[in-house]
Amino acid sequence: MIPFLAPSSGRQGSGRNLLLESKFPNLMNNLAFIIETYERLKETLGFERAVPEFAEVIFALTVSFGLNLIIGALYKATYRGTRYSQDYVHTLVIVGTVTTILILVVGSHPNAQAIGFGMFAAFAMIRFRRNLGQARDLAFILFSMMTGMVVGARLYPTAAATTIVMVAAIYILSKKEAFAPKRASHQLRIRVNNDIQYDQAFYPIFEEFADATELISVESIQAGMMTELRWGILLKTGVEISDFMEKLQVASGNNRVILNSTQRSFDR
Repeated sequence: MIPFLAPSSGRQGSGRNLLLESKFPNLMNNLAFIIETYERLKETLGFERAVPEFAEVIFALTVSFGLNLIIGALYKATYRGTRYSQDYVHTLVIVGTVTTILILVVGSHPNAQAIGFGMFAAFAMIRFRRNLGQARDLAFILFSMMTGMVVGARLYPTAAATTIVMVAAIYILSKKEAFAPKRASHQLRIRVNNDIQYDQAFYPIFEEFADATELISVESIQAGMMTELRWGILLKTGVEISDFMEKLQVASGNNRVILNSTQRSFDR
């Protein structure tokens, strides 16, 4: 007895295989072209010489500048806060490129140890005049310097590969909100009369509009005539704020209702 095979599934499978077969050779051809181009540059510019020639120095500076531009663009794309600085991004690019020059000099000079100690002393005297607003600012400086050092060590494929991998990883971590704590998206303040049972009045509304709530404080105000309540609230995705506020206004007896967002990250 011959088993029945659906024609549609066969066509879909063959189509996927053809698509993979068509993309894989193109990828391998592009990779082979990149390797061949690099080998030609390696022979033309003399990458294996003990002392880099002028052409290789220009090539190294160009590679370092380009990779640090990518790092600067990543910093801008993933920045969160209110103190974004164009000067800081320019500093990232400059520091990475200057590091390349220094490593090229130290690595090729006969008195490399003496120059290295001199550079260490010079770096020890440098002080940043700008307070780093976020911990990631320091990480990006180290990232930029690392890229400049690897390029200065004349390990160009390593510099390109590590930069691309780290840029992709940092971008994915930022966009996926990796390791972000579950916190309230808004803080809610409501004033009610003392005769209102706020547990019965507001929690049905919270169940409709919020994923999580936490009562933060209960305060007696206006000589004990009213009560002010504060909640931390994590609103559901796609909630209409106007509908939420309207129902809270009715439930509170048309007293004051204030909803503040806590999502923004303000730099200190």
